[in-house]
This record gives sequence, C-alpha cells and structure tokens, in this order.
Amino acid sequence: MENPNAQKLIKKVQSDLITNGLIVEDIVADLKKLREYALLEEKPVLVKAIRLTYEHIQNNNGFLIEIPSDEPVEETEDNLNVVEPTNDLESLNYILSLFKDIENKHNLADLKEYNSKLQDF
Repeated sequence: MENPNAQKLIKKVQSDLITNGLIVEDIVADLKKLREYALLEEKPVLVKAIRLTYEHIQNNNGFLIEIPSDEPVEETEDNLNVVEPTNDLESLNYILSLFKDIENKHNLADLKEYNSKLQDF
C-alpha cells in the first residue's frame, strides 16, 4: 500500500497483535479502515484479501489459516489426518506484512493463495 496512513495502520495492527494478542473487535475495525485505503488505491486483490481476512476473524474468533508453503504438499496417509485449526498469529502477522507491498510478485502470489484458502475455509 502506498498511502502513508495505511502503512502506519498496518504497523499499528501488527504492534497491537504482538503486544495484546488477537482482540477481534479491534483488528476487525482496523482492517475495515485499511480496506478503505485499499479501495482508494484500486487494488482488487488487496481489497478482497483484507475483507476475507476480517470476515474470517469475525466468523472464527481467530485466524486459522496457515502461512502458504513454498513447497507443494503431497497427500500421504500421514498428512490426511484432520488437525484442529489453531489460532495462527504468525500467519496473521505475515498476511499483514503482505498488505504493505503487493507490487512484489511473490507477495502478490502469497496474497492470492491466502485469498483462495480463506474462501475455501
């Protein structure tokens, strides 16, 4: 995101996340404000990612999506076991960092993968 106020808001959210943990009402309000900045910048992938992120947090009282893997996962009997999703603050912090610079093709690719995972959840 290019807007300096948006950059400050992302840093604030990340700082609050580290300091206070995930406070659903606060982060959802901040992400809704951040989405307004993304709308002004006309970045549809980013707008969608922010919306999906705060809707996911609202609906699940947490962030349950893992960081996208660099390596494809082969399905074996070992990884077919259902694992209860847990609150993944590291992943949430990572997606927030992606919001800062989606001009980077790797960040954009990860953001698209997050969008897909959030929609499929």
